[in-house]
Amino acid sequence: MLTAMLAAFTGGIILNFMPCVFPIVSLKALGLIRHAEGPTQIRQEGFGFLLGTVVTMMILAGVLLALRAGGTAVGWGFQLQSPLVIAFLALVILGAALNLLGVFEVGLSLQRAGEIEVKRGAFIRATLTGALAIIVATPCAAPFMAGAIGYALVQPPAVALAVFFALALGFAAPFSLISLFPSLGKWLPRPGAWMNTLKRGLAFPMFGAFGWLVWVLAQQAGMTALAAILAASVVVSFAAWLYGMAQQRRFAGRGHKVLFATTAVLLLAAIVPLPSVVKSGSALPAAQIAEVKWSPQTVVENRGHGKAIFVNFTASWCITCQVNERTSLSTQAVKTALAQTGTLYMVADSTKFNADIDDALNDLGQGSLPLYVVYPADGSAPKILPQVLTPSIVVNALNQASGKKT
Repeated sequence: MLTAMLAAFTGGIILNFMPCVFPIVSLKALGLIRHAEGPTQIRQEGFGFLLGTVVTMMILAGVLLALRAGGTAVGWGFQLQSPLVIAFLALVILGAALNLLGVFEVGLSLQRAGEIEVKRGAFIRATLTGALAIIVATPCAAPFMAGAIGYALVQPPAVALAVFFALALGFAAPFSLISLFPSLGKWLPRPGAWMNTLKRGLAFPMFGAFGWLVWVLAQQAGMTALAAILAASVVVSFAAWLYGMAQQRRFAGRGHKVLFATTAVLLLAAIVPLPSVVKSGSALPAAQIAEVKWSPQTVVENRGHGKAIFVNFTASWCITCQVNERTSLSTQAVKTALAQTGTLYMVADSTKFNADIDDALNDLGQGSLPLYVVYPADGSAPKILPQVLTPSIVVNALNQASGKKT
């Protein structure tokens, strides 16, 4: 248990440097650059981020364990297997980007028209940042995480929650330590007028995250859902603009209630239809290299019959999976090795929920994606490859599994 907790804590720290977390850099950076505003304020923000991270992690872990106890075979990152969750997250990320651009303000007071007092609402903002970071980032798996999560998912609830708690602490540690101990942040630049410019510039990584989530939704639910989320995005953006104007009018002592009411109506009009539209969509076909359709039965039927098997457990919402696909699996070297060794290439796509895939992850002692498994041609024990691939790693594994000399 202690080993799993240490692995989870270490994996949580490393997770801060994974591609999944990059969009949240925008929100974290705004907290870091305010480091010189006073020890009390800084510690409040650090504690808020830690609280949001831990509480959200415990909620997600609790839901995950409850679903599994009820007989549903779900794995870590299950929240991004739902098109509806993806659609909602996309709109939240879009709202965060518009907020960074100054279209409207949340949790802050307008001191003068067009200017914001950054000290107020910092605790709430930091807490929400921690919550959003966990929801978006946890489907990615950093080194040490997969084994720890795989261990946690087969343990009693108390032990599993302890492992997930350690993961949350590790993820929150870098930002929280700098905030709770301001002396660690003395190397950071002093706050100043440049913060407003940086604040707006940091909106664009959030727009990038929004684009990624829209792409994932299109993979999961098809063109109808894509059209719906784009239309909803336009309406939400217009509502955010009206809300910003209402804030300015309220600050100036002018009538603003009609604008607030219109904003609420527009948001409802954008969000309410999404569940029915997203669920009715059909997934887009994905262009992949030649493959054999994965299933547990197919693996059993082909294992140990003179051909190696390479299984790619992946999902469109797993950024590390997509990076590995483009930098390693789709390279000519790997394609040539697959052909020369006669390896059967299978893809287990977990973009949408698949109980068989989650069962397979559990059987292999892994709790998250990506996962790459090579079954040797002689039927011996499978080999699990690293979560970050290179073409040479894959080629060597294929040669060894097929019995060829490297």
